[in-house]
Amino acid sequence: MGSSSAQGSGKYDLSYKVLLIGDSGVGKSSLLVSFISNTVEDLSPTIGVDFKIKLLAVGGKKLKLTIWDTAGQERFRTLTSSYYRGAQGIILVYDVTRRETFTNLSDVWTKEVELYSTNQDSVKMLVGNKVDIDSERVVSREEGITLAKGLGCLFLECSAKTRENVEQCFEQLALKIMEVPSLLEEGSTAVKRRKRLLQSGACCSIRLGYHEQMYMLFSLLISHCSSFCH
Repeated sequence: MGSSSAQGSGKYDLSYKVLLIGDSGVGKSSLLVSFISNTVEDLSPTIGVDFKIKLLAVGGKKLKLTIWDTAGQERFRTLTSSYYRGAQGIILVYDVTRRETFTNLSDVWTKEVELYSTNQDSVKMLVGNKVDIDSERVVSREEGITLAKGLGCLFLECSAKTRENVEQCFEQLALKIMEVPSLLEEGSTAVKRRKRLLQSGACCSIRLGYHEQMYMLFSLLISHCSSFCH
């Protein structure tokens, strides 16, 4: 078990980018909010992309995780495809009470990863959400384990609502990322780059990276064309 903080500032040893993908309504945003703030909220579907930062102490290291939550609706996939770039960890989420969300992991989402991910060594995890509604479960744990093995992914079931296994999802992913030499080096390089920017006084570059800037621009576009998207 690790300890974590919702603060995005402070010292850390490694910095990683994690992506949450999967069908709309599987609970990606709820999973993220539950992890970041230790609370459970009823959330509207994500429009485009959102991201949050959390400091996580795990494996004797302090990590900065920038976690990107992407929209599951098909109309946003082209817009969110660029966010796969540079991700060291990818969490594929499905709803254990909706079989189509499980089927789409192999039919849609793993193909998206193959198409858009630029990091061949990225660690992937399958997460079955909403295990708190066990009476409505249609996807068994065994099916999830089998698919994860076939895809070479980590596997875990959780409940964003009750917070069961929520922290474990991100902790296990982070530990696995640190076991991959190339990803360990990437995480360290990101921290060294930040230190150089701090020393040079380039504070704006530190606060807003490429995707953070794109996120702000995207949000502005969404606010002006929300009627077009419906």
